[in-house]
Amino acid sequence: MLAYTYVKDGEFELLEKPKPRILNPRDAIVRVTLGSICTSDLHIKHGSVPRAVPGITVGHEMVGIVEEVGEAVTSVSRGDRVAVNVETFCGECFFCKRGYVNNCTDPDGGWALGCRIDGGQAEYVRVPYADQGLSRIPDSVTDEQALFVGDILATGFWATRISDITEDDTVLIIGAGPTGICTLLCVMLKHPKKIIVCEKSAARRRFVQEHYPEVVVIAPWECNEYVIDNSDRGGADVVIEVAGSEDSFRMAWYCARPNATVTIVALYDRPQELPLPEMYGKNLTFKTGGVDGCDCAEILRLIEAGKIDTTPLITHRYPLCDIAEAYRIFENRLDGVIKVAITNE
Repeated sequence: MLAYTYVKDGEFELLEKPKPRILNPRDAIVRVTLGSICTSDLHIKHGSVPRAVPGITVGHEMVGIVEEVGEAVTSVSRGDRVAVNVETFCGECFFCKRGYVNNCTDPDGGWALGCRIDGGQAEYVRVPYADQGLSRIPDSVTDEQALFVGDILATGFWATRISDITEDDTVLIIGAGPTGICTLLCVMLKHPKKIIVCEKSAARRRFVQEHYPEVVVIAPWECNEYVIDNSDRGGADVVIEVAGSEDSFRMAWYCARPNATVTIVALYDRPQELPLPEMYGKNLTFKTGGVDGCDCAEILRLIEAGKIDTTPLITHRYPLCDIAEAYRIFENRLDGVIKVAITNE
């Protein structure tokens, strides 16, 4: 089968590899019908994910059809259409039982697919702990509608859930890339009083304004003043940081009102400084870390009900054989790209 492979730092290559097989009774083999490229894949390419293993097939955003299941798998069957979770988790350890599935203690727990074990930018993928990592897609939901359920949409849903948003809140979302927009969609479900989106890219600001006109969209150079002047309590009640730069990290705590919640979703390339003397007296609550992707079934129900639609994010489509060109477009943000769908059919 064809599989896009992390060869070494700075180099991915489309290679011919053996089709994966069942290694554990809790495994499933999924024929990938649609995949995507994530910014985390670019982090692997450029050597900023030390856990990534050279030689692995990359990719962790995918949907497909179950081809084979291990004898212990009970929740899905051959022929089921499924969304694949970015995280591998056993469902049984201390962390899994409390919903902290990103911290699963299994050796392959957390983000493993496309990082430490073969992922889904390929024709087939082996999914460990299939009862946990696969969610059946309702018949009325298309592959494109379900494509982002297991990763960036799960991230946005998780970030929104832990931010404890109320209808009286002003919410600031920093970053309107794919994960930022997914976060915006989930925040909108909470119906806060005001949502402000800060994004440096003019093209992405236009995208948000076009598709979500009820949202205030601003550039970083006007964010600090605008948020403080246009919030009821001298700053945002909730800030969700999705951009992942030194400037956006500082903006997140600076624009928060005293006693606000600051939720950090972004993946940073380097450590960030927490300037406590400057923050003294703001009494902020920080919530940080990787997504706990345990809400996929609920997200699919919301998609089925018409309450979440991420299909506008898919701006480009390429077959697997042209995935290198898809990466070039996505990595360099060419041609107004937001997300790329990689087709296998």
